[in-house]
Amino acid sequence: MADKLKVTLVKSPIGAVPKHKKTITAMGLTKMHKTVEMPDNKATRGMIQQVQYMVKVEEV
Repeated sequence: MADKLKVTLVKSPIGAVPKHKKTITAMGLTKMHKTVEMPDNKATRGMIQQVQYMVKVEEV
């Protein structure tokens, strides 16, 4: 397992479930195609799993 994950927003959260919008914001993804590096832990994996239809994930 990698120690960091690169998470990129590939689908707009407009029209998404409000809880999913808040999750995207909490991850630091504010604009389309923005990429953030996050630690690879269970909390991060849970956030990604919740909004997996809106993000692309790569192991670093």
